[in-house]
Amino acid sequence: MTLRSLQFAVLLAFLATTAGIERLEAASFDCRQARYPDEIAICNNPGLSELDTEMGALWFSYRSFPFMMGASGARQDEARQFLSDRRQCGANVACLRDIYRDRIDELKDGIQWATKNYAR
Repeated sequence: MTLRSLQFAVLLAFLATTAGIERLEAASFDCRQARYPDEIAICNNPGLSELDTEMGALWFSYRSFPFMMGASGARQDEARQFLSDRRQCGANVACLRDIYRDRIDELKDGIQWATKNYAR
């Protein structure tokens, strides 16, 4: 897979996750099921919901790379850590925005690394 085809795949994943999404629907979870302060804040804030959608599309692409067992486990650990960090933010919008931006940067870096190392 070339970098251009990966970028196209990420774009398609992003469009697929945003097509038909209601205004208060986050990409990574169902807002009708939101019960924690972080989830409710994301569902009630269009900017956070957009970041969640972007992060969800990037995660979809990142997890599709066939990493070796150890790296695949680390990838899952990173995802669990993000959710834990998000939960600790509670309803603090600035905190949520910061951890989403950090996670998005991590996923972009991971996709770029995987493209160089696995998609030849």
